[in-house]
Amino acid sequence: MLRYTVRRLLGMIPILFLVSIICFVIIKIQPGEFGSQYLQNPRVSPETVELLRSQLGLDKPAHIQYLTWVKGIVTRGDFGYSFTYRRPVTALIWERLGWTLVISISTLVFTWLMAIPIGIYSATHKYSAMDYVITTLGFIGISIPDFFLALALMYVALKCGSQSVGGLFSTKYVGAPWTWAKFVDLLKHIWLPLISIGLAGTAGIIRQMRGNLLDILGEQYVQTARAKGLEERVVIYKHAVRNAINPLITLMGMQLPTLISGTIITSIVLNLPTMGPFFYDALLNHDQYLVMTFLLFSALMMLVGNLLADLCLAWADPRIRFD
Repeated sequence: MLRYTVRRLLGMIPILFLVSIICFVIIKIQPGEFGSQYLQNPRVSPETVELLRSQLGLDKPAHIQYLTWVKGIVTRGDFGYSFTYRRPVTALIWERLGWTLVISISTLVFTWLMAIPIGIYSATHKYSAMDYVITTLGFIGISIPDFFLALALMYVALKCGSQSVGGLFSTKYVGAPWTWAKFVDLLKHIWLPLISIGLAGTAGIIRQMRGNLLDILGEQYVQTARAKGLEERVVIYKHAVRNAINPLITLMGMQLPTLISGTIITSIVLNLPTMGPFFYDALLNHDQYLVMTFLLFSALMMLVGNLLADLCLAWADPRIRFD
């Protein structure tokens, strides 16, 4: 297992290098650049724009810009300079990375803790009234856009008397040191993004868990276990669920980068201090180094998520071995 893990970690290096090239090419082929937005301002002369391009290094050939960026990452851990925020990209990413991971991981845990038991119940009570209710709610959860659900929940919260919606803290706790009151205030706010972002994933996992478990419950080894007189609880959880959950563990590796990069509009609606709004602003302003760093980080999360999913799969199913 150790050799497999090390081999996978070393294999991430060329993949990230290839991703960085693709990200740079995509940024460069889009029309315009950061300096071009100033050309629309009559108070800014073309000479000033050219001086700005020279200061930011945008007048150099594309391959020189890319090699300079990669060299900074490898030698100094420098991911470039944000033209929009006029700060190093590394500082901007670290400011938002913590809350991005907190919300993403919390949503992932919430999704799995809710979806797996509900999916098991729905499969073991097939065609019951509750099964139909769960299936209907699952279709609704998949079809509702997360940003629209966020707006609806904000409206409901305000109608129920909430004084502060959006963000992660009330106004008086923003920038305040951590106390028990600030933690309680965080809990009062974080439920809204958890439900808004995690509902679609919860509904999808419920449907997949139900379908997988129904297929497994019809297998001969499950019927043999029942014929031996094993308790139904043992048959379901020890034999059926352990096999039905394997495809979902593989899917889990793809959810982390999706939660980070796929909830940009919801983060803007809820005013969350995550990387999503940064990425959106960077795209609008042609802030190439911030965009490329965000895409590179998303690719890294995909690789790490897949590695963790493979390791969890080997732990959950002893038949799987990588060495």
